[in-house]
Amino acid sequence: MAEEPKRSERAPTQRRSDIPPDTILIGKKPIMAYATAVMMHFNTGAKRLTIKARGRAISTAVDVAEVVNNRFFQASLSKHVNLGTEIVGDGQDARNVSTIEIVLERTK
Repeated sequence: MAEEPKRSERAPTQRRSDIPPDTILIGKKPIMAYATAVMMHFNTGAKRLTIKARGRAISTAVDVAEVVNNRFFQASLSKHVNLGTEIVGDGQDARNVSTIEIVLERTK
């Protein structure tokens, strides 16, 4: 019997179950898809939401926060922004990736 080749499995950095329910992770979808998700979250009666992104998705996260605040809430959301850096990869492949966390809070 031939041995199966070993698979190099990477441990996921963050599992879906580890993400709090009041957090939206930004990826490659259109801006309005995320804006709709934010609106649905606030329509449930929530007062706070966190938008997280890293790398190239940071500009999309900022756009989502601005669209929601200016178009749907007429600038009645307060925003807190946290910036950071994560090290992605191992050994020689390690590199720094910028991160952003935008906390939106309903003031009215």
